[in-house]
Amino acid sequence: MNAYESERLLSEYLLLHYGAPSDILPYDFAPRDALGFPARCVTSCLDASRLGEHSRALDVGCAVGRSAFELARFCEQVIGIDYSHRFIEAARLLRRSGTLLFERIDEGTLTTQCVAAVPSGIDRERVQFETGDAMNLPDLGAFDIVLAANLICRLSDPARFLLATPRLVKPGGQFILTSPYTWLDEFTPRENWLGGFEREGNRVTTLEALQGLLEPHFTLTGRRDLPFLIREHQRKFQWSVSEATVWIRRPL
Repeated sequence: MNAYESERLLSEYLLLHYGAPSDILPYDFAPRDALGFPARCVTSCLDASRLGEHSRALDVGCAVGRSAFELARFCEQVIGIDYSHRFIEAARLLRRSGTLLFERIDEGTLTTQCVAAVPSGIDRERVQFETGDAMNLPDLGAFDIVLAANLICRLSDPARFLLATPRLVKPGGQFILTSPYTWLDEFTPRENWLGGFEREGNRVTTLEALQGLLEPHFTLTGRRDLPFLIREHQRKFQWSVSEATVWIRRPL
């Protein structure tokens, strides 16, 4: 079974997207600047001054939806797409009711009930969620913002997705890309890795590959490091750092 359809991963991602600090971290010495990653993908990277009155946004690989809801603070229409049916089902429930009960894993089979909640002040009606494949997106039109958060190193052919992004972003629009560049054979065949290897004695980084793929149509305008924290249980956490890059679509 796809791990992203499991109850455990659903719980971990609901915590990542909606968990209060007290739900995630019981330790005073923990890295709290790594919390709230899905919201920070928007607040730390989006240039709201570029948006018009009727802006549209696309969140590809939206998981359980927090970034899509955050985009709704700025955009009239937001579409969130993810390959996981479980994630999209949870995102739709959150859109409908605003809250969702789930079980946080504490130790072994011990759990605690938590509540995922969409922040007040967000118009949930602006957001719609669909299951879909990032490498085979339907014709959705062009968007003012396209966000792909921690997606590319979970695709079997990330270049295929990236080469399709120019048709998704309006001229002057923003493509926000974040990734920890965790290239693994179980998700991406090695011949399709964008970086993280040597070629003819030279080190190839993912950022260099992104520039080669995107710069014919985009201008790189920003780069920053965004830490994030995934809680597995009360004594085990994944602390990672995504590289966030912001690309502006050039005129046609």
